[in-house]
Amino acid sequence: MHRPVLFLAGGLLIGGASPGCATAQTVSPTVAYSVTSYAAFIDEAAQRFQLPASWIRAVLQAESGGDPRAVSPAGAMGLMQITPATWDQLRAHHALGADPFDPRDSILAGAAHLRQLHDRYSSIHAVLAAYNAGPARYEASLTGKPLPPETRTYIAALAPIINKESAAGATELVRPMAQSWREAPLFAAPTERSNPVDAGFLAPRSGALFVAPLPSRRAP
Repeated sequence: MHRPVLFLAGGLLIGGASPGCATAQTVSPTVAYSVTSYAAFIDEAAQRFQLPASWIRAVLQAESGGDPRAVSPAGAMGLMQITPATWDQLRAHHALGADPFDPRDSILAGAAHLRQLHDRYSSIHAVLAAYNAGPARYEASLTGKPLPPETRTYIAALAPIINKESAAGATELVRPMAQSWREAPLFAAPTERSNPVDAGFLAPRSGALFVAPLPSRRAP
């Protein structure tokens, strides 16, 4: 999902891209897209994958500017700019429809991917880097290979928005529970954070994490 950044700040601004990168479709300045028209789908995805809706909105705005038909030169598709290979995996894993440009399914897929990346990396900076440039490119940056300039711009723009929303009381993330083989992660990871959260798969939780011991009885 390596692409430039589309931001709404007094108007739609199109970020630059380096050669060979998958870049989001250029949106005509005469066409205005409203992210608010996707509010119901964003709320559904936020509930299903236990993410703050503000995160999904911010990523959607940056990725496609709200254009449901956005396509990058490398083939990333739809509102959340999902690459074909990732779309195929997410579609099968979460029982999505066949159309990657369907607004609801694109938002669900993007939220699922965000959730998975958060469970894998935890840091919002890492999540944004991996979403925009791909997990392999992000992990290469940990060994000294710099992230692309557009990805650094993406993180610099989105991280403050997401952190501000979180500080203002955004929905607390639910940590993933142990899940069956049907919830296996799409990407291998060395920690227990690999499993995505999907409210449709979560089992009911008990009221407490540990059962309190019964009081000891004294001999009569």
